[in-house]
Amino acid sequence: MAHTGKNGWALFLLLLAGVVLGGFIGYLTQDISGLSWLNYGQTFGLSSPLELDAGVLVLTFGLTIKFNIASIIGIVIAAFIYHRL
Repeated sequence: MAHTGKNGWALFLLLLAGVVLGGFIGYLTQDISGLSWLNYGQTFGLSSPLELDAGVLVLTFGLTIKFNIASIIGIVIAAFIYHRL
């Protein structure tokens, strides 16, 4: 398999930027009647954080991800940009 020279970290950062910017755009358009559909989505993750109490050390784990239509569009645009690099 030939190495194309593309960096996996670049793809990860572009996808992350697409999710964040898409989520922000979805949030901004939630009250605009013609664009409110961009904020429609689903939340995945832990509803309450997990806590591991080891006496001296307490670790708390939590992760929630909210995908909406705008963030999915952001992911598609980020993948397209990565492909064009």
